[in-house]
Amino acid sequence: MIRASAVALATLLASTSLTSVSMAQTSASSPAPASGGFATSDATDPYLWLEEVEGERAMEWVKSHNAHTFAVLQGDPRYETLHQQALEIVQAQDRIPSPGFTHDGHIDNFWQDAQHVRGLWRRTTLDSYRTATPEWQTILDIDALAAAEGQNWVYKGSTCLQPEERYCLISLSNGGKDAVTLREFDTVERRFVDGGITLPESKGGASWIDKDTLLISRDFGPGTLTNSGYPMVVKRMKRGQTPDQAETLFTGQPTDVSVSGYTLRDADGVVKATLINRSVDFYSSETWRLGDDGALTQLQLPAKSDITGLVQGQLLVSLKQDWTAPSGQDFKTGDLIAWPLEAWLADQSTPAQLVLRPTERQAIEGVNVTRNRLVVALYDNVRGSVRVYTPGQGEWEHTTLDLPQNVSVGVGSASEKDDKVFVSVTGYLNPSSLWLADAATGAVDQVKSMPAKFDAAGMTVDQHEARSADGTMIPYFVVHKADMPLNGSNPTLLYGYGGFESSLLPGYSATVGKLWLERGGVYVIANTRGGGEFGPRWHEAALQQNRQRAHEDFQAVALDLIARDITSQPKLGIMGGSQGGLFMGAMLTQRPDLINAAVIQVPLFDMLRFHKLLAGASWIGEYGNPDIPEQRAWIEQYSPYQNLRAGQPYPEVFIHTSTKDDRVHPGHARKAAARLEELGYPVLFYENVDGGHAAGANLRETARRLALEYTYLSRRLMDTPAQE
Repeated sequence: MIRASAVALATLLASTSLTSVSMAQTSASSPAPASGGFATSDATDPYLWLEEVEGERAMEWVKSHNAHTFAVLQGDPRYETLHQQALEIVQAQDRIPSPGFTHDGHIDNFWQDAQHVRGLWRRTTLDSYRTATPEWQTILDIDALAAAEGQNWVYKGSTCLQPEERYCLISLSNGGKDAVTLREFDTVERRFVDGGITLPESKGGASWIDKDTLLISRDFGPGTLTNSGYPMVVKRMKRGQTPDQAETLFTGQPTDVSVSGYTLRDADGVVKATLINRSVDFYSSETWRLGDDGALTQLQLPAKSDITGLVQGQLLVSLKQDWTAPSGQDFKTGDLIAWPLEAWLADQSTPAQLVLRPTERQAIEGVNVTRNRLVVALYDNVRGSVRVYTPGQGEWEHTTLDLPQNVSVGVGSASEKDDKVFVSVTGYLNPSSLWLADAATGAVDQVKSMPAKFDAAGMTVDQHEARSADGTMIPYFVVHKADMPLNGSNPTLLYGYGGFESSLLPGYSATVGKLWLERGGVYVIANTRGGGEFGPRWHEAALQQNRQRAHEDFQAVALDLIARDITSQPKLGIMGGSQGGLFMGAMLTQRPDLINAAVIQVPLFDMLRFHKLLAGASWIGEYGNPDIPEQRAWIEQYSPYQNLRAGQPYPEVFIHTSTKDDRVHPGHARKAAARLEELGYPVLFYENVDGGHAAGANLRETARRLALEYTYLSRRLMDTPAQE
């Protein structure tokens, strides 16, 4: 097990280069400072009661708004067709079962369909998996478990004891929350262990040291959680102990994001180091080694770095900052480096090897290790390839796998028995395919492919660039029918995220294709700063006081689309969720003159209170701290909730969230809708009472959400004039 990257943690927060038009952004009207205005303090916020997640008054408000939205959108004659199409796609049996190698070489998969809405954890052999009809054995049926126990269980994964992987800790969430209950499961007997380990609901995790010993980071009671609501304490718990009886190993600070413990194991499952990670903020951390005598030693790693693997005794670390190592070597942001683990643990001045240094337009988007090789997904100008590196005494040699070009590639599960690794290949118009590569020989073989889910005949993908306000060129993709008229008449959906170093890479979306592209819509994906498309520096360029740059990037893409006559304001809509929901709010409050629709999904919206709501304090590293006057000043300039104004050309927006989202508080979405209505604007609001941050506890709910979104977009962008 390796330390989760910042991108992975953020996900704890739920797709031909042409000459660009040189167009500087022209601002309509910059938002006025919110100081002394609406909701700049608790005393001036009339909608704090909507932050009471399941408060009676708040839930009555939710039910009333849901009823209105259902009446409007489900009453539209297009809704039912869109709903049935979405349901058919999300419940389809012909999807590629996502494979995961077990330690002994079997293949595990978690599967959901119409008959198994909550899902099955199942297993087969590699040979069987490669056939058209694998013979699966069910390990755990979540639907049956939920029915038997009368619980709304959502499966959140398992942690199994290596190397045998017989005993696993199953993570079960009530309704899709991040907080989970952990229960010990026997994969041979296919049942929960009688009298086995059980940890009550909490955010956090647990890792095996041996069959009778765990590292646990949980809610141990008052004073054991950070301000972000994540664990602050790591304990070592022996079988038979309660969490309260477990030995405390490490205690962080309330201002930390979280602390956690894990074991670093070799390809044979042997523990090589027991480590504790202290996330000081979202991007800075410390790693401590637990000695056999119980002593803790801090490892000399840069604050912004991730341990990404162990191969042939070489410890791999990716750097998110420039750094001078104890050996005196200088390394750059984005570098992937390696040390001989045992020598480095004995003497941290041991020289490191530079494995890979990406160029300015490259980014490492995935790293995994087989038994003997390092496998890297490397992107160049948002197009992927897979390199295989062989550890050596000097420079690591590498080869590039022979895979399709100009697409996205993803490094999947890797075998610890040999050098096999799964690689996914996809593009906006290319149905996903799965390849099995032998990293030792370079041989690749396509083992699965998804059938086309929409008619892409006559469609094409273009990559353009837009000039942002500071002159930076922002790449974006346009997916459309090749005979699209360039007269501004095309209904266009612009998608963005722009944060947490999360890259928007080309990928096949059956629902976008069927529910939008096939019906004549244009789909646009903006690769703005704040993401990771060009590595850590691309992300850091829009951090904290520079957050507005990402908003300007997104606005520049909208302006460029209009300048190219791909679309026009009456035909342009935007969509984004979570951090992307903040993106949508910034566009709404800063450049409403550019858009006629906005789908705002599980959003951040009140940026003066984000750090006080659920996991919000963990994102101070991304946005800044509203309690510090200097930082509050730059945040309130763009915080959508405070900057909503009367008399603006806001379109009717569609906002949705989930009651069970314990990451981004549903109060953000609720308050946004309430404030818009107070100012006299029409709003469509929907809140799923389950679903967590992904806003879908099961496939049927996912299909309903999709149908609501695309019905709304049809009404706003495909109708002339837009329906109100």
